[in-house]
Amino acid sequence: MKKLMILGAGIYQVPLIKKAKEMGLQTLVVSVPGEYPGFQYADRVFLLDTRDCEGIYQAARKEQIDGICTSGTDVAVVTIGYVCEKMGLPGIPREAARIVTDKALMKEAFQKKQVRAARYRKVFSAKEAEEAAQEIGFPVIVKRVDSSGSRGILKVSKREDVESAFREAVSGSRVPYVLVEEVLGGREIGVDGFVQDGKLVFLAPHEKFVYQGEKITVPMGHGFPLQEDAKTLEEISRQMQHAVEPAGMDQCPVNADVFVRDQKAWIVEIGGRTGATCIPELIGIHYGFDFYEKMIRNALGEPVSFEEREHTPCMAKLLVSPRGGKITDIDHEGIRKIREEGVEVQLDYPVGHSVSAMENGTDRIGHVIARTKREEELDEVIQRVEKCIEIDHRTLEELWGK
Repeated sequence: MKKLMILGAGIYQVPLIKKAKEMGLQTLVVSVPGEYPGFQYADRVFLLDTRDCEGIYQAARKEQIDGICTSGTDVAVVTIGYVCEKMGLPGIPREAARIVTDKALMKEAFQKKQVRAARYRKVFSAKEAEEAAQEIGFPVIVKRVDSSGSRGILKVSKREDVESAFREAVSGSRVPYVLVEEVLGGREIGVDGFVQDGKLVFLAPHEKFVYQGEKITVPMGHGFPLQEDAKTLEEISRQMQHAVEPAGMDQCPVNADVFVRDQKAWIVEIGGRTGATCIPELIGIHYGFDFYEKMIRNALGEPVSFEEREHTPCMAKLLVSPRGGKITDIDHEGIRKIREEGVEVQLDYPVGHSVSAMENGTDRIGHVIARTKREEELDEVIQRVEKCIEIDHRTLEELWGK
């Protein structure tokens, strides 16, 4: 039986672990200790920090694993590159992993290839951040360079807020610098895909739904297909290939945030892993193949192709709460009736579990996936689901003031 090491045991790794087991693989799941849902599906658990490159390499070498991968998180990407290089396994190259998990290095790589991207400055102090913001022009984005899920990303509209934004962004980072970027105009979209032999062999642009707060922007969901004209789609493909090359990406999934305007595309950032918030599930519905299976076969060194068999419109959004608290009731009968309509409703936690107020992409209670191309139709279903979930004896619908 082949051994697949999966880094992470959170909600976004659970489908990957389950698929590996369905494929008859022995799953070796690596994570720090905690109440992570992936542990219950793992054949074996290794309690290690997924950023511990050498520790995980030693465990992988001892176990003689056949492949290593993750999904939905940037945290483990550098370790995957390290282990793949040391053991000669297929996967993202070590240097490419380093570049795509440090947004400053990524921007420098983009400049070399003249990838169209936001103007930026790398800053080491609040004073430098203020100078950069004045040079670029307000509003600006102050961005932590080594996190995902919109953590440490703040929109700043006036000079007096720059210092606090800098301190918040740098406080959660492992490096002493952050980025100050221009705010791009246009429409924000997402793009996922796969790289083989340095070329994008599969590209999946999609609608991106975000929650725009006063200072934070949180990804809430996605929709397929992307509604854009042929010239814009060609431009997205061209800019994505330009972004992949200077980073040295290969044998890995890719996930990117992109802005489009006037048939031009700007690459905000690119990652060497699949996106979260139901993107692999939506790819499966829209294109007719299992994206998790493709990632696993690639990690094992097996041939992978991406024949598109269908193009079913589909959308997904997260279930989240505007305030923290405890789940006090779930109307399971109401949820069952919604599921009978062909809607996928996943709830992450049972009654009695505590939930956090939404601040980033991991502060989720569950998700809803519907086969539709109308966001309004998806929102109507979500509102029905929100009526079925109570936080501190108030429904999610009430908490959101709907």
